[in-house]
Amino acid sequence: MVNIDFNLLIALEALLSERSVTGAARRLGLSVSAMSRTLTRLREATGDRLLLQAGRTLVLTPYAEQLNQQVPALSRDIQAVLRPTDRQCDPATLERSFTIRAGEGFVDLAGAALMKRIHNAAPRVQLNFVPKVDWDAQPLRDGAIDLEIGTVKTTAPEIRTRLLFRDRYIGVCRKGHPVLDAHAMDAATYAAADHVAASRPTPVDAALAALGLKRKIMMTVAGYTHAMQVARHSDLLAIIPHSCLGNAFIPDHAAANGLQSFELPVQTPAFNVSAIWHPRLDRDPAHVWLRNEILALCQTGYP
Repeated sequence: MVNIDFNLLIALEALLSERSVTGAARRLGLSVSAMSRTLTRLREATGDRLLLQAGRTLVLTPYAEQLNQQVPALSRDIQAVLRPTDRQCDPATLERSFTIRAGEGFVDLAGAALMKRIHNAAPRVQLNFVPKVDWDAQPLRDGAIDLEIGTVKTTAPEIRTRLLFRDRYIGVCRKGHPVLDAHAMDAATYAAADHVAASRPTPVDAALAALGLKRKIMMTVAGYTHAMQVARHSDLLAIIPHSCLGNAFIPDHAAANGLQSFELPVQTPAFNVSAIWHPRLDRDPAHVWLRNEILALCQTGYP
């Protein structure tokens, strides 16, 4: 394919249609001499003379007559493929399944609201949530997942992101826990208490380590919602994202489940929760629509 110039196809269509070097040149905005040179190139490429002099006009060879039945459609198809897309997404007729990797906190507290929003606009769209076990970008690259929701911890340089909302870490315990009786829980008291920890690392332990302290972790669980359930039925303390306390769709989620929140005795930075995807889906109309729907949902639920 290295020797094929698709511009020749456009010129060939003009020559076959106009049956005139001058007419084809005018049609394509070229000089007559340039079009004459293009005809020479076409003759060399096809091995056929294509147009022959017949008195004061040009006529098509038999091979050119055959091409005249094929070239217009080929020319339109090639130009359509190589032209910038203007495809639009019609959610009402969209029939597609999206695989989304997200933490259990987002699925538990926002999954139903997202599905309702999606279903109202696009009743044939399915959402398949898969567990967020790590931050590996390969599933995004190979198409195993269409979108990820969470913190950006990949070094893959091509990955695209869009901020959904800001979050921060907070402590939770069961209602009536003795630790809540302290007017001001200091870092040493906090670290000495019994803890349940989600398997995902947080900057809280780094902040405690800077003070020479370490949490007394009695149990490790898979995720934040598991830690919330353990804390609810025990005297263990848990660290969770503030968003797990509740949102506009499920307000007071933690309180309704017998939990009380408290500010941590160490300062940790807030963090971004983002939509994350591979650039091959940047301009896919359906994917753009999905990203916009998720962003709108988060702007409503996590102001």
